[in-house]
Amino acid sequence: MFGILPFARIGLAIALTILMPLGVGAQDAFKGFKQLESTPKMPKLDAFIAPGTVPEGVKLRDVPMEAKLTADGAPVEEGLSWYVFSPIAGSDGKLPLIASAKGGPAAFQLAPGDYFVNVSFGRAGVTKKLTVPAEGEVDKQVMVLDAGGLLLNAVSGTDARIRPDQLSFSIYSSEVRDDGERGLVMADVSPNTIVRLNAGTYHIVSEYGSINAVIRADIQVEAGKLTEATIQHRAAQITFKLVSDAGGEAIADTAWSILTAAGDSVGESVSAFPTMVLAEGGYSAVARNKDKIYQRDFTVVAGRNTDVEVLMKDQQPQPPVDAARTVQQVPVGTPPPPGVQPAPVAPLPSYEQLVPQQGGDDTSLD
Repeated sequence: MFGILPFARIGLAIALTILMPLGVGAQDAFKGFKQLESTPKMPKLDAFIAPGTVPEGVKLRDVPMEAKLTADGAPVEEGLSWYVFSPIAGSDGKLPLIASAKGGPAAFQLAPGDYFVNVSFGRAGVTKKLTVPAEGEVDKQVMVLDAGGLLLNAVSGTDARIRPDQLSFSIYSSEVRDDGERGLVMADVSPNTIVRLNAGTYHIVSEYGSINAVIRADIQVEAGKLTEATIQHRAAQITFKLVSDAGGEAIADTAWSILTAAGDSVGESVSAFPTMVLAEGGYSAVARNKDKIYQRDFTVVAGRNTDVEVLMKDQQPQPPVDAARTVQQVPVGTPPPPGVQPAPVAPLPSYEQLVPQQGGDDTSLD
């Protein structure tokens, strides 16, 4: 549960046991938030039967259907999608759609025979085989979705609120496939949005901004319950300005590069005062203006949004104008390049200079 606030971790454990079942009362909580792939109050539609799927002279049977989040819960009254398929694949290899309906409980008129019935509630769904008898009473078909709801949000630091347009969640399955990846359930989920899911554990990826503020957490969804999770980001929003004096106006036409302490570039911008969301840690802000480069080191503290001013006196040292000369040795006797006079070479010492003199008398070496 890394990335979940301490109180949120406790809250989750309690929420799974004390949150009211998603029956008549709890479904009101679903209506209070933006719904995915449906309107808050979706009108019930009459069951649609595909043309040409009913043979002539065949007596149709009424088949009532309803869906529940749990076996002992109340029927779901809205937000359901029903599909009835023939069990015999068509020429394209797909099962032909026989009938469909949207809303809450549905009633289909079907010819006697076998069918597959699927009902979905957001991203939760279940499929079962249905046999319609030619004679006798047709029982109501009750589909148990084994589903719950998940509502996600996040803060920066301990309790700093994050604007919804800066947050995005992705929901993955908890199992890792053979290729090392997780199956994506839903991407770009906005905060304060109820997502309807089958019961189980899901891997949540929360992104704050678009650079490097990413937190992951595993969250369990229980059937018939609404699970609310608040994820804690260790990041902050930083605004950069190149100024001539502290507190001065930002200088336009400035190109920015933000580097980590290891020297890796994490963000770039061309703006007078760009704003970036960065994970906590140490960084360097490099500003280029009119072929001059200015730099300042700074630290990001989680939840503390701040401005970073780079003064024009914080100019990077420029390399020396004259490069260091390199002495290159060449073999003796190599002629100099054309137009270059060879350096004078000192003559070798004479014999008299090598032999020590003693009192001016000739001294033999023998």
